[in-house]
Amino acid sequence: MPTSRLGGVPTRLGDAAPAHAAQLAFSLDALGGTGAENRPLPQRTSRPLPDVAHIEAWLTIDEQRALVEQFRVWAVPPAGLRHPRVPTGHLMSVQSVCLGWHWQPYLYSLTADDTDGSPVKPMPSHVVALARRAVIHAGVDARREFDPDAAIVNFYEPGARLGLHQDGEEPSDAPVVTISLGDSCTFRMAGVDRRTGPFVDIELRSGDLLVFGGVSRRIFHGVTKVAAGTAPEGLGLPAGRLSITVRETGLSRS
Repeated sequence: MPTSRLGGVPTRLGDAAPAHAAQLAFSLDALGGTGAENRPLPQRTSRPLPDVAHIEAWLTIDEQRALVEQFRVWAVPPAGLRHPRVPTGHLMSVQSVCLGWHWQPYLYSLTADDTDGSPVKPMPSHVVALARRAVIHAGVDARREFDPDAAIVNFYEPGARLGLHQDGEEPSDAPVVTISLGDSCTFRMAGVDRRTGPFVDIELRSGDLLVFGGVSRRIFHGVTKVAAGTAPEGLGLPAGRLSITVRETGLSRS
């Protein structure tokens, strides 16, 4: 598919919002920890559409902080954080960094061709394990083992949004896993064959999980609003929302 010849615009992640010092002690071990501080929070699962699962408070605050810490590493060049540009030349308001495969509207590659051309950062094993756990917990279209090989990590500054679109560049029809961190957002879903109403809107809060697959795998979806000032204190993010969207592309590296 065509891409913009102008390329994306590299950007730098801002400083974290102020927090109490006692809330900043965390590590990557939290993602697999078994201590009392990592006990699961109360969870509620809803199914707003067929083969779509929304699990509230899926991640503990320690798990969220550990992912934010990792995001700060991923965001640094080479192949770092940037505003992608769509083929028409419009610069997207979200900032994005990729793992495993580099995505730019609307294709995948193994190098950051729309910025510095560097090899894409590898897909971390703990993100793969987390996404597999997500699919099991969500109970969405788990006909075989989920084999994720790419993540698109988007940061929404205040005022940023994402228009309705399909995740259609991947040959694989395996589920898509989205972890939401930071400020809450309004996540909008339309239909597989339409981006117009009626819509189904859900609120995604920090630590929430959304998985869609099966008959809803190619559904039109987007983010219409980010609610400023709703993030947990001490998360380590600037003002805004972070989404980690993990998928199995079905693409070959040969």
